[in-house]
Amino acid sequence: MRKVFLAWLLSGAIVAGSAFAGDRASDEAALRELKQVLWPRAYFKQDTKLLDRILADDFQSVDGDGNWSTKAEELDWISKNKPAYDAFEFRIRRLDIFGDDTAIVAGTGTIRGKDDKGPYVVEYQSSNVFVKHDGAWRAVASHVSGSTRK
Repeated sequence: MRKVFLAWLLSGAIVAGSAFAGDRASDEAALRELKQVLWPRAYFKQDTKLLDRILADDFQSVDGDGNWSTKAEELDWISKNKPAYDAFEFRIRRLDIFGDDTAIVAGTGTIRGKDDKGPYVVEYQSSNVFVKHDGAWRAVASHVSGSTRK
């Protein structure tokens, strides 16, 4: 009887562990999609509805010059500023989920374009904090630094 109970208990732990691993994998995939696909798309296409879904109501950002902005200011900015670049890529260097509802996504952004000085590449570092609200990840903070033009 004891062996049967231990086997049952162990199988339950394995199933629970597999479910947890599945949730973690889907959360990581959702965060990658947000940071590498949806967030850049919102800025490139000036899609304020998409950005509104990505950013939490209490979102705040600090840019490379130390300027703070809110969600409302970000939405207003993208509605009025058409992107001048041709391509954008974000390479995630850190993705950590803490508990079930907090995550850090950090990495390097690379912007490619062409202006009156010719072709350019701008790289910057970005750290973002996401919180899961009602099953959906939302950005609550962003910090950008180390912007260099090549």
